[in-house]
Amino acid sequence: MSTGKTYDVAVIGAGVFGAWIAYHLERTGRKVALLDAYGPANSRASSAGESRIIRMGYGPDEIYTRWAMRSLRLWQEFFGRAGRPLFYKTGVLWLAGADDRQARTTLETLTKLGVRSERLERAELEKRFSQFALGAVRWGLFEPDSGALMARRAVQAVVEEAVLNGVEYLTEAVATPRGKGRLAAITTKSGASVSAGVFVFACGPWLGKVFSDLLGERIFPTRQEVFFFGVPAGDRKFAPPAMPTWIADADEMYGIPDLENRGFKIALDRHGPPFDPDTGRRVVTAEGVAAMRKYVAERFPALKGAPVVETRVCQYENTSHGDFLIDRHPAFENVWLVGGGSGHGFKHGPALGEYVAARVTEGGLVEKRFTLATKARVQKRAVF
Repeated sequence: MSTGKTYDVAVIGAGVFGAWIAYHLERTGRKVALLDAYGPANSRASSAGESRIIRMGYGPDEIYTRWAMRSLRLWQEFFGRAGRPLFYKTGVLWLAGADDRQARTTLETLTKLGVRSERLERAELEKRFSQFALGAVRWGLFEPDSGALMARRAVQAVVEEAVLNGVEYLTEAVATPRGKGRLAAITTKSGASVSAGVFVFACGPWLGKVFSDLLGERIFPTRQEVFFFGVPAGDRKFAPPAMPTWIADADEMYGIPDLENRGFKIALDRHGPPFDPDTGRRVVTAEGVAAMRKYVAERFPALKGAPVVETRVCQYENTSHGDFLIDRHPAFENVWLVGGGSGHGFKHGPALGEYVAARVTEGGLVEKRFTLATKARVQKRAVF
């Protein structure tokens, strides 16, 4: 069974990467199909969940700072056009030790690129953010214009806008392409055939399943637990503007303030065990709850004993070092592979979509660090 149509581009995966790729491609005048097995920002997707951080800081990694700057602008412009206020300018606070290279090089990069930021010494941190028990923290770096995106609704809004503009959305699971050379069509597991001139596979943790021979050992989906703690009744110290989004690299922890009364979000930014996005158990462990309760009580004394009001198990889909994967499939001249969000990719959706759309429509070399050749079979995280 065929859809009866031939598209200029078919994008497989309606997460934040696929949604923005389809959105930008349609704006170039291409006829675009967007496919997803479970739906935009579905409960299994890496792009699902309530919120994601958008921050400019990446240590010395200037390319990601520039992409984050561009993406924040595009997110805000999109939300303005769509009438969807899905960005909260909470500010992002980095908690730094006495000799914290990541924070120090982040400040240097932000200063070089003209991103507003403040270095806050210990006394100023205690005065402005008394919710924190600072412990070994000696100073902080504050990005006042950064904050949080309402992830699930943001992705769904991009897809809805793309469809209104002419993108055709299909709920279909795509089978692994076979052969080599030029791919004429993809087959879905329902038996449909979708023809296109170019195919972009932006299916996150499913990339390694769709292309198991090529990517099964180069994309590493990992299980990540997320917690929301209930804040004290009538207390707004854990909501913006009093509470910022924050990152504590030394603890491998991050958190987002109480947005829309959902609770104080906190998670461990350490790669968890391997995880299957289709069948993995999405219930947090008792050990995870206990460890997070202990950390919250130590870092935020006012939340000692606070109830856990919501939990979530999602996944990262890591490349070997944390850089994105953007490259042509080595066996198919008209197939692109896009993924490896690696726990930090959500914010970059608009800029990445713009970049991929330009490579598909205009050509040009791909940034070396994004190429398939740089993706190893052993993880050694280098992007934070």
